[in-house]
Amino acid sequence: VQLQAFGGGLVQAGGSLRLSCVASGRTFSSYVMGWFRQAPGKEREFVAAISWSGHSSYYEYSVKGRFTISRDNAKNSVYLQMSSLKPEDTAVYYCAAREVAGRTYNYWGQGTQVTVSS
Repeated sequence: VQLQAFGGGLVQAGGSLRLSCVASGRTFSSYVMGWFRQAPGKEREFVAAISWSGHSSYYEYSVKGRFTISRDNAKNSVYLQMSSLKPEDTAVYYCAAREVAGRTYNYWGQGTQVTVSS
């Protein structure tokens, strides 16, 4: 599966952004989808994930209550709605996919930059 993420940009602290990721290739609904981020000088970290059906979602503690992950299997898309953004949310955000029975994310998008100014 090929993934393409977009929607990043520059936003002031307290603002919102919506990231999108479109998948092509194999059956999108076969995959658990996740969002990760990597800030300068830091390791890539998990942000959020959503089950293949969309019924279950998971969040990194620092974004819980501020970010919402969703998916539309009919559009082969996954979204990350980010609200109450903080400067520490500044990072390159990546969407990723793993097979439902798999343990690792094997497919990655190219990343989209999110910059939050104070």
